[in-house]
Amino acid sequence: MIDRRHLLSGTVTLAAASWIGGGISARAQTGPLRIGSVKFGSLNWLLDTIKAEGLDTKSGANLIPVELANNQAGPISLLSGGSDIIVSDWPWALRQRGLGEPLKFSPFSATLGGVMVPAASPVQSLADLAGKRLGVAGSGIDKSWLLLQAYAHKALGLDLASKATIQYGAAPLLTEQLRSGSLDGMLNFWTQNVRLPAGEFRELISMKNALGGLNVDPIPAFVGFIWKESLEQSNPDGLSSFLTAIAAGNGVLATSDAAWERLKPSLKVQSDAEFDAIKRAYRAGIVPSWRAADAKSAEKLMQLLIDAGDQELIGAKTTFDPKLFPKTVP
Repeated sequence: MIDRRHLLSGTVTLAAASWIGGGISARAQTGPLRIGSVKFGSLNWLLDTIKAEGLDTKSGANLIPVELANNQAGPISLLSGGSDIIVSDWPWALRQRGLGEPLKFSPFSATLGGVMVPAASPVQSLADLAGKRLGVAGSGIDKSWLLLQAYAHKALGLDLASKATIQYGAAPLLTEQLRSGSLDGMLNFWTQNVRLPAGEFRELISMKNALGGLNVDPIPAFVGFIWKESLEQSNPDGLSSFLTAIAAGNGVLATSDAAWERLKPSLKVQSDAEFDAIKRAYRAGIVPSWRAADAKSAEKLMQLLIDAGDQELIGAKTTFDPKLFPKTVP
């Protein structure tokens, strides 16, 4: 269980603390914000909780969900003006800043995925994936895939991309292919990995351990809320109310099992074990603040991605820009 006092440090205001405890009267509603969210994604769970607990009213936030088909639709929606705020990763946002689109980032989740294999598989390490079929969620420029390759090269001297047969695809599709035996392993997001039955599948390596093997410590949140810098001028009160409601909603999900029970039907879990795994993983990823140490780790990770040399992901003009991130706390 996350300690509430720790959760309510940093970006979480005292007002949010009182709302979580059941406190104060509602604030005047601010300008509307369109929030791009995948229907069955973890952000949708949080927005649902905010609505159910009345935290949008209490913060004054006027949130309008914009349903997205998948994670890849988020950046398109933001850049085209279809959404005001989306959830994506900061390497992508840094690339956009390098291309002249000033975006801002606030952390959402530090939970990472990993490589999963069948429990009975003879594969015991990344080296054993040579000659095997490995699914990778997303595409060849996915940040986790590039960093996993960097780890395999450093730790094992292994060129994983050439030694294994790589299949790229949508996260749910890869999960079903692993279940059916069409894949020997898959690198996928945590929201998919936790849905695999523990007795039938096991984690070969987590991205957390891979990043630790690259001497990244602490491991910062990769995923966060991203918006255009202009929003801070056009709707500053709305943005502030949104972030306050988000903090309060996470406070509820960190401490209230009843809130998760209310969400349970929409999670479409197959077992109580799967439900508990989702709840634990979400809670473990709640980020109370963006620390100075996180910023240093993010800069190191960005350099690792630049060194990987993939211009499509990084772009020739991409550098680490601290202006993307919120002010740090110790």
